Amino acid sequence: MKLKAIKFFSPEENVPELKAAAKAAPLPTGYISNSGKLVFPAAALRELGIDPESANFKIGTQEGKRKIKSVYLVPATNSDQTFSFEKSGRGHVIPLAIILKKGGVDFENQKLIFKISTFDFDQSTKGFELAIETEVPKPEYTGKPRGRKPRQ
Repeated sequence: MKLKAIKFFSPEENVPELKAAAKAAPLPTGYISNSGKLVFPAAALRELGIDPESANFKIGTQEGKRKIKSVYLVPATNSDQTFSFEKSGRGHVIPLAIILKKGGVDFENQKLIFKISTFDFDQSTKGFELAIETEVPKPEYTGKPRGRKPRQ
């Protein structure tokens, strides 16, 4: 009998693979009101660990771009050249109507939302990126009709 090349397995290869994080937690979201205010729901602020009463932010966008697609919030301690939250309804807002209009954001005619993610501004500072998107309408239901059939 000829000797064949045999590949041997190790016990580690027989261990079932764990699925990568079942589902990443959805990013907190907010929206831009039709008056040009960034609206942060109270739940999103809690999730991000932001105290709206004492937080001040430097606000900026990516340099060299004509149209604003993301707004960056970087926490700042000094109160000059910073923006702060204002209480509005159940959440908090930062009014930015003029800046958004100059940046080509059409908040008056469309419903815009933003997803909040974090980034490292420098070694000790964690900033927030607000990626602006249009709110997508719910797709029309195309499934099988349920219930009684309509009379004709």
